[in-house]
Amino acid sequence: MRIRLASEADWPAIWPFYRVIAEAGETYSLPDEPMETAIAQWFAPGHTVVVAVEDDGTAPRDDGVPGRDGVPAGDTVLGSAHYGPNRPARGSHVSTASFMVAPEAAGRGIGRALGEHVVAAAAADGYRSMQFNAVVETNTAAVKLWTSLGFRIIGTVPEAFDHATEGLVGLHIMLKPFERADS
Repeated sequence: MRIRLASEADWPAIWPFYRVIAEAGETYSLPDEPMETAIAQWFAPGHTVVVAVEDDGTAPRDDGVPGRDGVPAGDTVLGSAHYGPNRPARGSHVSTASFMVAPEAAGRGIGRALGEHVVAAAAADGYRSMQFNAVVETNTAAVKLWTSLGFRIIGTVPEAFDHATEGLVGLHIMLKPFERADS
């Protein structure tokens, strides 16, 4: 498994698990939206998108199919993440990120690998911290993962998420300050 920068040419491999996760109504408050709207959100301007892939070592595609040139032919996308500024202008020194792992790849450390990669990349890009605005409190695997990576819960908004099976549950706001050489 490796992590690499993604392009919109990867979207056909991301979309199936993005849609399944969004439709489950357990971890994201995403609307039922067409693929074209979802891609614009995931590849938002100012955000960096990465994918965790299993690859067979083949060379990048050059098969003449529009949008696919340069995407390694053997890549199997296992998960994706995107990160960028949490807020514009005077809030842009704080980053935020979102992560999705294909359900069939769950339990293989993909989320941890993406999390470690994105946290390191955001810190290297000069952000001072990373803030997650909406970690569903019943998503105990995510809370445990982010806590193990140095995030802490700085607040919980009660009944802010309408979970598909649990009803109204809280959303945690989680923060990880980054170490800075000039501090």
